[in-house]
Amino acid sequence: MGSNESRPNDWNADDYDENHSFVAEYGTDVLELLAPEPDERILDLGCGTGHLTARIAATGATAVGVDSAAEMIERAHEAHPDTLFVATDARTMSFDTPFDAVFSNAALHWIPDEEQDATLRAVRDALRPGGRFVAELGGTGNVERIVDATLAELEGRGYDADSPWYFPSVGEYAGRLEDHGFEVRFARLFDRPTELDDGQRGLRNWLEMFGDSLFESVPADEQAAVIGAVEDRLESDLYDRDEETWTADYRRLRFRAVRR
Repeated sequence: MGSNESRPNDWNADDYDENHSFVAEYGTDVLELLAPEPDERILDLGCGTGHLTARIAATGATAVGVDSAAEMIERAHEAHPDTLFVATDARTMSFDTPFDAVFSNAALHWIPDEEQDATLRAVRDALRPGGRFVAELGGTGNVERIVDATLAELEGRGYDADSPWYFPSVGEYAGRLEDHGFEVRFARLFDRPTELDDGQRGLRNWLEMFGDSLFESVPADEQAAVIGAVEDRLESDLYDRDEETWTADYRRLRFRAVRR
């Protein structure tokens, strides 16, 4: 789900839906925490291709999906023509009518640390007083083995790179929410090892979809070799030869907060 325009990811809607369906599937638990009700207005922030937005709308709520990636919004329109989707930036979004809730799954960690405050101001402004903000993002330590192995390989080859993601702790993000006028009712950091789709190609697909900005300094004709070397570094820890599956070391931060 595109949200970071400072270091934009190159989103491919076809690949996202075909090889990374687990993103929306794991959002089911966050939807349960949201508990949408008929006639509520709910904003899905970083909606991607809109599958969770459509599930919110199916409850009888009025759902609006927003994402900064135009290709994702276009695909969401095609897949769910009865639901409203808008291409806009989370940090500058503005709406005439307030929402009862803002929902976000696997999107907030794409927004840089220094731009999180602008996003939380925009979310607060989008909510009515008493409205709820329910979200899940990568938490501290998320995909740490994958990131460390990738950065080590890049640095060993003389390339500059750093992580494009913001993975906060519970205390850090709860404090930010409180600073922007939210009361945190629930927050949890937990391990969620995640089996990647497409067997042997799982890690390669994941890096090509979500980590392309890590390789922006690597010539295109060398990227496959670099990714292959990252696979070699991680095989003993994250690859099951018997099942032919990669498991990413996900850690998630899930919260529910209410606008004061």
